[in-house]
Amino acid sequence: MRLYVLARNPTDSVTEGFLPAARGLGLDVTLLTDQPGAHRRGPAREALRGMEILECDVRDFRAVISRISAHHSPGAVFTNSDHLQTQAALAAEYFGLPGKDWRVALRTKDKAQMRRHLAASGADTVWSAELSADQDPAELISLDVPFPCVVKPREGVASEDVVLVDGPGDLVRRCVEIQARRPGAALVVEEYLAGELCTLETLGDGRVRHVLGGFRTEVSPPPHFIEERMTFVPAHPEPVTAQILAQLDALGVRFGACHTEFVVAEGRARLIEVNYRAIGDQCDLLLAQLLDVPLFEHILRTHLGEPLPSDLGARTDGRALLDYPCARSSGTLTAAPRASEVTAAGVRLTYRPLREVGERHELHGTNRDFLGVVRATGTDQAAVDRAVADFLAEHHWEITP
Repeated sequence: MRLYVLARNPTDSVTEGFLPAARGLGLDVTLLTDQPGAHRRGPAREALRGMEILECDVRDFRAVISRISAHHSPGAVFTNSDHLQTQAALAAEYFGLPGKDWRVALRTKDKAQMRRHLAASGADTVWSAELSADQDPAELISLDVPFPCVVKPREGVASEDVVLVDGPGDLVRRCVEIQARRPGAALVVEEYLAGELCTLETLGDGRVRHVLGGFRTEVSPPPHFIEERMTFVPAHPEPVTAQILAQLDALGVRFGACHTEFVVAEGRARLIEVNYRAIGDQCDLLLAQLLDVPLFEHILRTHLGEPLPSDLGARTDGRALLDYPCARSSGTLTAAPRASEVTAAGVRLTYRPLREVGERHELHGTNRDFLGVVRATGTDQAAVDRAVADFLAEHHWEITP
């Protein structure tokens, strides 16, 4: 059976998770991508050994359908990209294959549409306004904008160009800056939702839905929202989980993996955004290890039309922490620890660099400022936390302007 995987740039989720899982399931894999050169280099190249890579404008569902139609018959069409969920869903539907409802994929990707749908369904109402690509940000001044508020690209990812603003002048200035960086992109302005930032990770097949746990997220100081530390939560309080699942039901999220970000204040849970795919930044790799389940295989099996088991058999005693050493200035990385893995005192700690020594980067104010990932798992949270703290204290990252 042939699996078509849609991708843009290489990611750890695909390279270390989904491609090995597809190989283990005995699937023939064809990677459709608009960046074939990037996938033929580095770790992605090894993961794709023996697999087929075809160039395709994966942002266009018509190009995807045409490319598949002229090639081998598909058994499944899958993507873990934020940008390509609607395209993959449309292609799967065209070929009569299991997949996500393209309407739901669009509804969750488009942050303005998500807010409108949640309000119309009565699930939750958040003040928001949409600024089209050709619209003058000064027009926002006439609206009753609640300050502080958040500005973000309508279809953005990874906290890129997500910024907190505290007044009308700041709002206009930030919108003008983002429009200059992202010509053609629509923006969303919405009220700032205060509270503890968390995630909920789910997996469904349209019939059953499993809650895999979630994370508590620590972000950088305002005005940006860089996710700097993630602590695994085996189970959020039941009323909180129930509120989030009800909002996901209102959106129609029922199939495959979903990574949902939300805040909790005084017991009320409110969605920040819904990423209709598996969590990234190596949290999915950690989750599979921590729960001791073939997570990536389960996700692919749903797209092959196989039902999920009623009980995944996941471990419930695992505890984990991820920390992302982050650049604080532009410049060249001149010193950093190498990749390593060690197990001590019941804790397994893994470090993976995300930037090579000698590379120069500008400061983005997003997850692209990550220098590496420290992830630790065990059964005692205090021991896990100490292991990460000790690692960070023993190593340093140096950036030269």
